Parts: sequence; structure tokens; C-alpha cells
Amino acid sequence: MLKKAKMIIDKDFKVAEVDKRIYGSFIEHLGRAVYDGIYQPGNPKSDEDGFRKDVIELVRELGVPIVRYPGGNFVSSFVWEDSVGPVEQRPKRLELAWQSLETNEVGVNEFARWAKKADSDLMMAVNLGTRGIADACNLLEYCNHPKGTKYSDMRIAHGVKEPHNIKVWCLGNEMDGPWQQGHKTMHEYGRLAEETGKVMKIIDPTIELVSCGSSNREMSTFPKWEATTLEYTYDVADYVSLHQYYGNEADDTADFLAKSDDMDEFIRTVIATCDYVKAKKRGKKNINLSFDEWNVWYHSREKEMDIRENHPWQTAPPMLEDIYTFEDALLVGLMLITLLKHADRVKMACLAQLVNVIAPVMTEPGGGAAWKQTIFYPFMHASRYGRGVVLKPVISTPVHDTAEHENVTDIESIAVYNEEKEELTIFAVNRNIEEDVQVITDMRGMEGYQIKEHIVLENSDLKLCNGAGQEMVFPKTADQSSMDNGIMSSMLHKLSWNVIRLGKK
Repeated sequence: MLKKAKMIIDKDFKVAEVDKRIYGSFIEHLGRAVYDGIYQPGNPKSDEDGFRKDVIELVRELGVPIVRYPGGNFVSSFVWEDSVGPVEQRPKRLELAWQSLETNEVGVNEFARWAKKADSDLMMAVNLGTRGIADACNLLEYCNHPKGTKYSDMRIAHGVKEPHNIKVWCLGNEMDGPWQQGHKTMHEYGRLAEETGKVMKIIDPTIELVSCGSSNREMSTFPKWEATTLEYTYDVADYVSLHQYYGNEADDTADFLAKSDDMDEFIRTVIATCDYVKAKKRGKKNINLSFDEWNVWYHSREKEMDIRENHPWQTAPPMLEDIYTFEDALLVGLMLITLLKHADRVKMACLAQLVNVIAPVMTEPGGGAAWKQTIFYPFMHASRYGRGVVLKPVISTPVHDTAEHENVTDIESIAVYNEEKEELTIFAVNRNIEEDVQVITDMRGMEGYQIKEHIVLENSDLKLCNGAGQEMVFPKTADQSSMDNGIMSSMLHKLSWNVIRLGKK
């Protein structure tokens, strides 16, 4: 017997307007992300600045509004002064986080130039691991102050007359992690971040600051880390960061696709912790969330360890180059739905990362073709069609249990309403591994809206991957939805990502 689900969508069921920065990404000086990724002078595909034009076009296709830079773990030993000025005078350095050799050919100014070409803004991270307040303030002055001071004039002398005007700054990276250069205790980090943030906002009161949250939900100090550090940073910070990666080490598809439920619980816990601190401080502002590292990451870990242990100090070694399956794309779609569900508090998010390193965009080593991973498509769909106001659907769906999760919904869905364009987009995943589900959606609260298209990403081979010149997993338009007097019937095949676009007739 065909499984059925019911859904009600009404334009009054508002969650919040989507902050476009929820579709951000991340480029770290790690592996082939920068060198052999976005930057490859001498390649016929590169422009006059050495940036890959084909990569820029793919990034534009994704519609990435903000990119976090330069790390990641890399930032905790980053000496920003080494990355500016004449390239031929910049020192090479041992990069301690990933045990690579950093040439500093691409630095702050070059990356800002690349971001502009990619139609993206910068989210800059400061080094609170091996450096501190003064260095963070000097970098901010260099980037944002117009002229007439030591570091603003230094920027001008380096050929950049106009300030970069970077508006979002991360106060360090994963400072709770013992792997971090300059790892801090909760109180050490809280005090340092508070004092750094205070001075940075004196220099430029228009900036927004991100306080470091836990490196992942499994940290033994979570959520005490957030509760403790935010007591210090509440007055200066605008956001707290969340990081989380998922893998399918057990090769259990059903349980793997249930991990977006863990992400949902992670977000809820951090929101509750932020609100606890607000109450304790008798505060008036909400601390919002910046989920500035999220993705699937597990395929490449053995190779990463081999390079670090047996072949260290290479320039741009091929690290963290997960080749994603169709199954991975489904979880990325589910994670995007989860982020949108919390659009009232998750205002920024960064798919980690963007090019070559656990990324939707890949380039073949040595200057070869650029190509789209399977995860490219759910992200592109969400970024392209998920702009507007999130509407919370009322869903009645069958559920199932997995090895580690109970009452897992077959259908996960969210809707985004763009009133100006008179468009409504429904994102939905059927994560039942065995059965299709017919979804009956009451659309009578969206009078006059008709189906424009139903896009589907599906494949019978869950482990299928894309490659250069071999795009095996890609979306198609399907005739799987129909409308009758405000009631829409949609057939969502098992293990499928669905984008149902509607508009006024």
C-alpha cells in the first residue's frame, strides 16, 4: 500500500526572513583549496590575477554571498603581515595546523580581490591562538580604516586604495579543541575574546563579531563552553559559531540520513544556551547563530593522516578531497532544510569548504578541468530558490526507526516564500530507503499559486559519484506534482531530493 503524508502551507505560518548569508561557504589555506584550486597562474583558464575563471563561474552559479577566510585551524598560526606587500618578499612558513608549507602567494588582498570577482563578501577570522588583541586590531585597521594611520596607509602602499570594509569577523577558531594551536580553556578564551571584541568595535563599530562555540556537539565541554564563554562575550558578540560534520562510517544509509535530526538538536541546544545567558545577564539582544562549518566529511581521513604523518611540509598537498556520493548529497539537502527551519536564529552558515577541500567544486590536479560534485546541486537549489521568508509547513508523515535514531520522519520539508517575485519553493527529502511517499499539500492559503516545475535529484545507486567529464548525478525535471483546487499531490520517490517551485498564474 502506497505511503502517504499530509502537509499544510500557509503564508501566515512565518518563521523568519532568510538571511542570504546562510548560503555562505569557506576557503581555508588547506590542501588544494587556494593553490591549484582558486589560484593557478599560468593556466589558460586563469585571469590576469591568476584566478581560475571556470572556478569563479561555478562559485557564482552556487550563489555564495559570503566566504569565511583564512581558516579554520590555519588561522591559529596565521601571521597576517606575511600575506601582504610585494609577493616576492613574502616569507614561506611552516603551516602547523595541516603540516604543510605556506608560500603566502595569496594573502588578504588577493583573496579580497577573488571574493569580489566571485560576487561574495568576506567573513574574516582573526588569530586568537598564537597571537592576540593587538594583531587582530592591526588587521582590522589594515582592512577597514580609510587612510591616515599606520596600517591603513600600509594597505594603500600595497596598492589597495579603498578599504575592504569587511563586516563579519570571527574571534578565533575552535578554541575549545586540544588540536588547536593556542588552545584555550573556557575562561581564557572568554576573557580574550571579550577584550579583543571590545577594542575591535572601537576601531569599527559597524562590524559584527562571532564568538567561538564548541567545535562539535560531541565535545565533552558542550554546551558548558557556550554558557561560560558567552557570559564574557555577550555584550560584544553578535553570533556564536557552530561546527558539525557527519559521516557514514557504518555504511548504514537510513541512520546516516537521520543525522540531520542530530543537527536540529544541536541548534536547539545552542539557542537554549544563548537564551540562558541572555536571561542571566538581563540582556535585551539575542545572540544569533553562525553555523560556519558544516558538511559531510569522512571519505578522506585516512589519506589526510598519511600525508600529515608520512609526507609533511608539502605545498598544497591533496588533503580532505572527499569525493561525494549521491547519498551524501541527500544529507546535504537535509542539512540545508534544517538550517532553514531555524532561520529565525541561524543567520549565517558556511558549507565547509568551497573548492577541492570537502567541497562542491573540484579541479583536477595540475590545472585540469573544474567539475561539480553531487552535493553541488542541493546547495545551488537552496541558494537560488531559498531567498525570502521561511514558512513552516504543518506535516503529518510516516516515521521509521534506525540503528541510532527513533521516530525518524520519512518526509523532511521546508518552504520559502518570495512575496516580491510571487514565488514559493518547497524543498523536500524522502529519506525512506524502501518506499515512495505521496504527499498531499493543502495550498489553499496560497491562493492563485500554480506549479512551475518539480526538480528531482535521485539515483538508484547511492554510492554513485561525479567526476571530471563524468557527471553521473544531476537534477532533472519530473512530472510528479499536480494541483487541483488548491490541493497539490506530489510523488516523492524513495531517497530523493525534491524542489517544487510554484508561482502566481
